[in-house]
Amino acid sequence: MDANKLFGMALQLGPEWKVIRSELSAVDHTLKIWLDFREGHRFPCPECGRPSPAHDTVEKRWRHMNFWQYKTELVARVPRVDCPEHGVRLAEVPWARPGSGFTLMMEAVIRMLSQEMPVSQVAEMLKEQDTRLWRILEHYVEKAYRKEDWSGVKRILVDETSSKRGHRYVTAVTDADSRKLLFLVEGKGKETLEAFAKEMREHGADPEQIGLICMDMSPSYIAGAKEHFRKADIVFDRFHLMQMAGEAVDQVRKEFVRQGLLPKGSLWALRGNEWTRSREQKSLRASLCAAYPRLGRAIGLREALQEILAQEDPQELRWWLQWADRSRLAPFRKLSKTIKEHMDGVLAFLQSRVTNGLIEAINGLIQLAKRMARGFRSFRCLRIAAFLKAGKLTLDLPVVTS
Repeated sequence: MDANKLFGMALQLGPEWKVIRSELSAVDHTLKIWLDFREGHRFPCPECGRPSPAHDTVEKRWRHMNFWQYKTELVARVPRVDCPEHGVRLAEVPWARPGSGFTLMMEAVIRMLSQEMPVSQVAEMLKEQDTRLWRILEHYVEKAYRKEDWSGVKRILVDETSSKRGHRYVTAVTDADSRKLLFLVEGKGKETLEAFAKEMREHGADPEQIGLICMDMSPSYIAGAKEHFRKADIVFDRFHLMQMAGEAVDQVRKEFVRQGLLPKGSLWALRGNEWTRSREQKSLRASLCAAYPRLGRAIGLREALQEILAQEDPQELRWWLQWADRSRLAPFRKLSKTIKEHMDGVLAFLQSRVTNGLIEAINGLIQLAKRMARGFRSFRCLRIAAFLKAGKLTLDLPVVTS
């Protein structure tokens, strides 16, 4: 079979297009394929679809998926049609979307690879600039995101995470029921919830429909929730409560560090849950708690709070607050005061049964997105990667029809 006919079949060209020439270079490992349209064919106007004659032509180029190991480029004379209503317009081609420098098949390959590996690696593998790949991913993510219907969203989770090293944060809003990322914005204050409230209206929803917001005890988040989601119950989840309890243990531990009383390796022996520690760490943990009662009391308070939150028992929580007040440990007395000040939200969590595991899972997906966007230059890239990983978007994947 003639090579040009073979390429024509592989590209799934319509009857109006033909391969007129191909050139394979063994020096730079490239394959160029020239396309042309058949004389006399009338192309639809991209504005109204009315078949119109060719006015003139413009040469365009597209990166195509590799043929064998060869980087492949399509070159075509694309007609500009003369529409009686809209004037001269560039006709659309069946193998690429308007404005893209890649064929639909190549965009599908880029989308698939970018789901599994960092975009920078995809760019290196395909010998393309990563900025071009980010533009493709942004097109499909934004197109799918704009179609999202939030009319059924009733309960949301609000959490902050770092976007890069240092004090640069983003706020993530997740649907507590569908478990998909709804919104990601720079910052961690009141204005982030205002921005989400505005975005809801773009997706057929209203802030008044939100009945529950699960978040941490940030005064800015609380103020934003009360102002923009007036019908929502504010819930403080146990994930953040346990973070605060862990910080309280750490403050007690640091008192002993300053006195030079703790041996090497004690940091990780005392942090986290006992069942996650190694045998040596468990042994060191037990000996330190026995040697220093204040440290043992701090560990005991943390573990008791964890058990009470798991049991979802308000009476047991009130007992714990009394214990913390009598503990003579300033960090836990402070934690007790904080919980009392936000008691309605803490009790609402116990009654709502919103799980903190979802927050941890979404945070994990955003961390994966950060690795996917490794070396990203802007928040825009992180946002694209986050929605690819956690947005559960229905992407309009490229399709080529003959």
